[in-house]
Amino acid sequence: MTGFRISDTERTEFGRVAVLFGGESSERVISLKSGAEVLKGLQSAGVDAFGIDLNGDGADPVQQLQESEFDRAFLILHGRGGEDGALQGLLELMHKPYTGSGVMASALGMDKVKCKQIWAAAGLPTPAYCVPDETAAPADLIEKLGLPLIVKPAHEGSSIGMHKVTSEAELVDAIADARSYDRAVLAESWVNGPEFTVAILNGQALPVIRLQTPHEFYDFEAKYQSSDTQYHFDHGLTDAQVVELQKLAVTAFDMVGCSGWGRVDVMLDQQRGFQLLEVNTLPGMTDHSLVPMAARESGISFEELVVMILRSSL
Repeated sequence: MTGFRISDTERTEFGRVAVLFGGESSERVISLKSGAEVLKGLQSAGVDAFGIDLNGDGADPVQQLQESEFDRAFLILHGRGGEDGALQGLLELMHKPYTGSGVMASALGMDKVKCKQIWAAAGLPTPAYCVPDETAAPADLIEKLGLPLIVKPAHEGSSIGMHKVTSEAELVDAIADARSYDRAVLAESWVNGPEFTVAILNGQALPVIRLQTPHEFYDFEAKYQSSDTQYHFDHGLTDAQVVELQKLAVTAFDMVGCSGWGRVDVMLDQQRGFQLLEVNTLPGMTDHSLVPMAARESGISFEELVVMILRSSL
């Protein structure tokens, strides 16, 4: 408990706040954890908030929202159906304000291919990639991108369905597994170097975090289950590199049309410099999550953080 409380005036201004979490994507379990933390933080700060587990027990989410009395929504769903613009569009039709990015930016941020195309067209640095179709020859992909490379479903988060590939046989299996999650698959050249993440809060970059894991990359287990993943604010970058990275993250965030809050993931390649990986428009808010961690480093408590995010819906 931090003792942070909103004023009576702001409590009235916010009205009744629905924290929307759960959903039916492959990231449902993480969203339930994030939603519980956000709800607790808002209530601790004095916000009149309650939770709605969308699709919980097979419920119709449209009916759930229609039958609930609320003035605005705090969105903390991860993955398809919550982070991809669909829920945002429904709330727009209901004339209900909500936190985070709008319909278009949410859809673009969720689509790793479209996001990279926007960045590449704008001249922002991002690893070479291709989108293999059913007829793509593995040897041709390897010739274009080299080995190792990484394969990802285009519309999944939390590193679900991602594989590092070191051979043609692995590439075939990785594409097949990624397609089990998503019709569209992204193959991307491997980046040699450390990974960083930059949280964005109301147009400002929070402190840079370097991610370190004994896993081959920052996968689902490293993000949510492992106790040996390390998060460093002593990241080894020069002051000039920090300024460059934070500026790049904000530019990449803005280029996709994102707003409110989110997170941009970047790697530092030994030859090519900083390389943009993806933008997260509704990042996790669990006890392992990076946005609350970066906020704490800035002196912002969890209660203050969720209220600052909520203010962006006014």
